[in-house]
Amino acid sequence: MTSVCIAGVTGWVGAPLARAVLEAEDLELAGAVARSAAGRPVEGSDVTISATIEDALDAASTDVLIDYTAPGAVRGHAEVALRRGVGVVVGTSGLTATDYAELDAIARDAGVALIAAGNFSVMAAVLFHSALLAAEELEAWEVVDYAYDGKPDAPSGTARELAERLSGVRTPAQTASGDGLIGPPEARGARIGTTQVHSLRLPSFTVSTEVMFGGPDERLSLRHDAGASATPYIGGTLVAARAVVGRVGVTRGLDRLLFGE
Repeated sequence: MTSVCIAGVTGWVGAPLARAVLEAEDLELAGAVARSAAGRPVEGSDVTISATIEDALDAASTDVLIDYTAPGAVRGHAEVALRRGVGVVVGTSGLTATDYAELDAIARDAGVALIAAGNFSVMAAVLFHSALLAAEELEAWEVVDYAYDGKPDAPSGTARELAERLSGVRTPAQTASGDGLIGPPEARGARIGTTQVHSLRLPSFTVSTEVMFGGPDERLSLRHDAGASATPYIGGTLVAARAVVGRVGVTRGLDRLLFGE
């Protein structure tokens, strides 16, 4: 039985995730964190919500911390858990490649693992897997990140992770860049790794991520669109929670768990 603590347990993903953990035969909800709800029980259980990660990990033996909180909090939460020998699953966006490199060193020193994904949807994992395969053969691509108008992180964690991992396959052909541009250079978006990323923030979107490959007289577009509920992310998060125990170091991407490293 794998014992789980959920940070952000009252949130959009955290609340249904807690219900899924309680229903799973091989998982146990050992702790929960939500500062605004501290002292109250998690609905449907006798687990008391803690105000901090430290309090939750002190209260019960825990194998895995799952974090669905906020970009400004997740790095600290992950460090606390890893240094205590607790595996971590990160569903919160906002961490950079540098953050993950530093967390990898901490995790390896402690002999535990961290699994992170900008998007724990299985369909999003298929997008990643397909895009990385395509990048091995195609030379030019850019990423477009669509999200609701109030989303604070730009690009989204999904788009950032996709751009960084595409950059790890090869450096794409650079088009319309450098001193030859006419007009403000920021109109071409931002460079994440070696990949150009464009973030749109408009009403009506939840989170959508698209990678477009271009070649002579043809184009390939791969896109994932998320709906308004947290349902797509629950199954993949549970896959990661089960997989993190026994691993060491940082693994980025649900696709790597589903399709291999």
